[in-house]
Amino acid sequence: MSVFKVFYQHNKDEVIVRENTQTIYVEAQTEEQVRRYLKDRNFNIEFITKLEGAHLDYEKETSDHFSVEKAE
Repeated sequence: MSVFKVFYQHNKDEVIVRENTQTIYVEAQTEEQVRRYLKDRNFNIEFITKLEGAHLDYEKETSDHFSVEKAE
């Protein structure tokens, strides 16, 4: 399993405004699995990135809301 960081807006019907971007961390096998896991939420997904090694460690240390959801 890998941890993915998802950048999103809360409403997929609105235009993306960078200042409103939120993040969520999801543990999954692939980016496609992350998208399937989040499809029922009304998120406008901007970008998904896989976190590994030092990048993952950095996110754990610096993110105030580092909590990982498990895609099933």
